Amino acid sequence: MSADTPGAEDLQAEARSLAAAVLAALSAAAGTAELTAARAGLFGKGSPLAGLRRRLGSLPPADRPAAGRALSGALAEVEERYESRLAELRASERRGLLEAERLDLTELREPPPPGRLHVITQTQRRLEDVFCAMGYTVAEGPEIETEWHNFGALNFPPGHPARDMYDTLYVDHGAPGSTLLRTHTSPVQVRVMQGQSPPLFVVAPGRCYRQDTADATHMPVFHQIEGLVIDEDITLGDLAGAIETFTTAYFGPGFTSRLRPSYFPFTEPSAEFDVQRPDGTWLELGGCGMVHPSVLEVCGVDPERWSGFAFGFGIDRLAMLRYGIDDLRDLWTNDVRFLEQF
Repeated sequence: MSADTPGAEDLQAEARSLAAAVLAALSAAAGTAELTAARAGLFGKGSPLAGLRRRLGSLPPADRPAAGRALSGALAEVEERYESRLAELRASERRGLLEAERLDLTELREPPPPGRLHVITQTQRRLEDVFCAMGYTVAEGPEIETEWHNFGALNFPPGHPARDMYDTLYVDHGAPGSTLLRTHTSPVQVRVMQGQSPPLFVVAPGRCYRQDTADATHMPVFHQIEGLVIDEDITLGDLAGAIETFTTAYFGPGFTSRLRPSYFPFTEPSAEFDVQRPDGTWLELGGCGMVHPSVLEVCGVDPERWSGFAFGFGIDRLAMLRYGIDDLRDLWTNDVRFLEQF
């Protein structure tokens, strides 16, 4: 029997018909997911087109080569079309994704509004300006400190209960408990006394860290500014005068200040200072006191000749008071609508 016998012709015709149907289905596929899902049913091992291979055995031996070539050609054609169609759909989907993510970078006809300093930075710089006008200089120090600079030099012996109120964040460096994120900017005062000779008139602003739970009035990261004065014959009256001068310069002539007895390990006597607003109400602002002689001595300052005072308060809280901000967390959300108000 020749290759033109009805059996061979029927199989070849059926292969062409099935291949045409598969090619049409491949062209109609709308996406890569649809195309890959249909692959097995169109020309996979279980498909009608691949099933024609099993019928080759029923043909006379002389007819099988021609029928086999026709079937292999049909399968090769649909596989080639599948790969090309898959590439087309992938390219189309990629173009669609790029178009969806496209950004218009055309230069604006009008320049964007200028940026501005964060309200905390504004407040810190204004405080620095006030104290510089009073004759102070600005000092800075590392935010990762030694336990000695943060506590030991400031009259906090090991195990002192006053350490507990600082909720310290220790750093995995050196001996356990020897390195930490500073809990206040007082270590800067220690470094200044160690590195410079009196008289000293400095303020130390900067970031501090404690294990506080974030709420309307507390954050684990906050900002402080502390002042230090070391000179001959400095008294508590000089401290009260400095606080009053600052209060009037920063808040205005309608404000005044007062000192209340308190306790800090690094000052003696110690006090809290309050600010009285024009409506007569008092607001606690920070702590202060005369530098403890032990602190002077351990920092290399002769307490028999020199005396001094120190004070400190929160920059974040001062910004909240000045601008009427109710929730400290608003300062950290980076909401442009909020920041543009200042």
